[in-house]
Amino acid sequence: MSEDLLSLSAAELIEQYRSKRASPVEVTQAALSRIDRLNPIYNAFALVDAERALQDARASEARWARGAPAGLVDGVPATVKDLIVTEGWPTRRGSLTIDPNQSWTEDGPPVARLREQGAVFLGKTTTPEFGWKGVTDSPLTGTTVNPWDTRLTPGGSSGGAAVAAALGFGVLHVATDGGGSIRIPSGFCGLFGFKPTFGVVPVHPHSGAWTLWHQGPIARTVSDAELMLQVIAGNDARDWYRVPSRETEYARTAERDARGLRIGYSRTLGYANVDPEVANLVDQGVHRFEALGADVEELDLALEDPIAIMQPLWSVALALAIEPMTPHQRSLVDPPLLDLAAPGLTMSAIEYRRIEQRREAFARRMCWLHRDYDLLITPQLAVPAFETGTEVPRGTGRTRWWEWSPFTYPFNLSQQPAATVPCGFTRTGLPVAMQVVGDKFADAKVLQAARAYEAAHPFRMPQVSNAAAATRPMVAPTRA
Repeated sequence: MSEDLLSLSAAELIEQYRSKRASPVEVTQAALSRIDRLNPIYNAFALVDAERALQDARASEARWARGAPAGLVDGVPATVKDLIVTEGWPTRRGSLTIDPNQSWTEDGPPVARLREQGAVFLGKTTTPEFGWKGVTDSPLTGTTVNPWDTRLTPGGSSGGAAVAAALGFGVLHVATDGGGSIRIPSGFCGLFGFKPTFGVVPVHPHSGAWTLWHQGPIARTVSDAELMLQVIAGNDARDWYRVPSRETEYARTAERDARGLRIGYSRTLGYANVDPEVANLVDQGVHRFEALGADVEELDLALEDPIAIMQPLWSVALALAIEPMTPHQRSLVDPPLLDLAAPGLTMSAIEYRRIEQRREAFARRMCWLHRDYDLLITPQLAVPAFETGTEVPRGTGRTRWWEWSPFTYPFNLSQQPAATVPCGFTRTGLPVAMQVVGDKFADAKVLQAARAYEAAHPFRMPQVSNAAAATRPMVAPTRA
């Protein structure tokens, strides 16, 4: 059994199955073996279910033997973030307050669509408690670390999904994004992450973040994310906010052309303070689009930081999670989460609606940009990955995670599609990424640009090695 299989894309695995050069069981065993060996170092999983994964892999193998695969991803190993419900597995959301001993009877829409088409789920990936912050540690699962340097954070809140993707713990990784949680860890880990237009991927049940909360892929390549999106963008009647299926747009894998794209580039959006090395690498990445035939124009947007709109909405979302808790349960919660939820517990309906009106005005302005530009590019993050055990880089004067991730949450407010595109490495070898943003429902245009860039500048993954040493004890994942 060769772990070389774990470096293959989803499409390459499918071709291996079709030609009978490899089997879903062989690939699943290889992934589980790597997880057993390396996850104690990196802590990407809240739960691993080897028995169920192998059972599903054997069923997939039988379908391939009959020449009757269930769908586009039959036998491809996958993971799901532990904020998304899964049938038969507890969804604990990184929290000690959620009892795992209850009935878990349904799959969230993206999990259901992938399972229907034969994906083999390995387990559930780690998240900070209720996904509240941009790094991944929680009272339930401890600290998740970066695949490029175990002393550093992988970002969050989909940190476990990003680590799993980077290390080949599966191929397709379902993640969530309520303010940057797909794009932040993708940026820190050198991956392609994609937050689709709100409603393109159905959601059920919605979190307290409601119309800010997107679900989408983290993957090693654009083509893997596209294939996954084609599956999970299917219809689901449980989501009242769903939009009509647009899945045919995501199958245009032959289109890798950036010629003629009109790109606006903003280094700061008018308010962000970006590390100079990061800014320089993003500058270089953006100008590579010019070499690919795109028309690039630098913009001075002079925006005010929309965190004043976003933070109260997050407070209400967290308050919805905290309000039903008993005093004992609240004593178990990550303390900063309680502080951030407090304003939401007393906000009036009128105050909330006024904030939503400000959100609408901001989102309209962002979408109007696309009358003149196909795409907007920004840095993905203002800093490279930093040490674990802190919400912000030490010694920078920052106090909250959104101060070093100022480019993510604006596009949750506006619900636009946004992708993380790796564009280089710092002098110390840490990944840096740019963010590619499109108009609402122009998801295919964002993917087109990302494909063109990746084809000219392939993304590089970390080397998987037994030699990596954990800097602190990790909390072992639950074995279902």
